[in-house]
Amino acid sequence: QVQLVESGGGLVQAGGSLRLSCAASGRIFSGFAMGWFRQAPGKHREIVAATRWDGSITYYSDSVKGRFTISRDNAKNTVNLLMNSLKPEDTAIYYCAASGGWEKFSTADGWAYWGRGTQVTVSS
Repeated sequence: QVQLVESGGGLVQAGGSLRLSCAASGRIFSGFAMGWFRQAPGKHREIVAATRWDGSITYYSDSVKGRFTISRDNAKNTVNLLMNSLKPEDTAIYYCAASGGWEKFSTADGWAYWGRGTQVTVSS
């Protein structure tokens, strides 16, 4: 099993920045793909960013490309999401996710392990 705990959410004004962190424990972390998803009220959970276990592939959704940066530290078992130039439409619960594979990384059902989520609210 892999346990994931997110931190760093909060309330920020539009144009501001937040840094989310995810601490992983349990099974080997370094061999897992790691990702961030978000879910706004009434909407499906969508992928925001993801990185393969070795960092060789990094993905960003079009809505966050150029504003968000995902990074991982396998030695510390952490993955971070730096969010800049935040917009009100970025408001959602953000979830950290882990998977032993990469084949279905773009959808929520492709990820085996989830954190409980952290709320991000961007005011206009």
